[in-house]
Amino acid sequence: MKVELTVNGKDITAEVEDRTLLVHFLRDTADLTATNIGCDTTSCGACTVLLDGESVKSCTVLAVQANGRSVTTAEGLVADDGTMSVVQQAFRENHGLQCGFCTPGMVMASTSLLAENPHPSEQQVREGLEGNFCRCTGYHNIVRSVLAAAEKLSGAAPSAGSASTDASEVTA
Repeated sequence: MKVELTVNGKDITAEVEDRTLLVHFLRDTADLTATNIGCDTTSCGACTVLLDGESVKSCTVLAVQANGRSVTTAEGLVADDGTMSVVQQAFRENHGLQCGFCTPGMVMASTSLLAENPHPSEQQVREGLEGNFCRCTGYHNIVRSVLAAAEKLSGAAPSAGSASTDASEVTA
């Protein structure tokens, strides 16, 4: 089947098998590998992307279901000059990553959460990230990262060490 998607602001047209999952389309066809394949059962959240601005697990969405729609991956959050998004920067500054496998999915889920609720409480962050697992960090620094990003996005004074950073550290 022919699919036409806008991925990270770029139009992509490709022929895919009707059973191709969006995660495989992104990794194999679009060559965007920040979206990780973890469980293939929607349990871990490593494959989380934004589909028309909404957080989805791309291991359970078919590429044909995304036809005509807009997809944003962790790579798409990075500015053309390499500056990371506020959420990505907050994860780096607050040590919200350890091995990094869950990080792109966590960043995408956090981005969606903050779009829906720009001023979440700690409990709301924890509840909002329930479908994304991290086996390394214990979540404390992930939650701290999301709250720091919310603070920066709300226009509060940036904390020390908020200089722009190379995005390869958070999207890989």
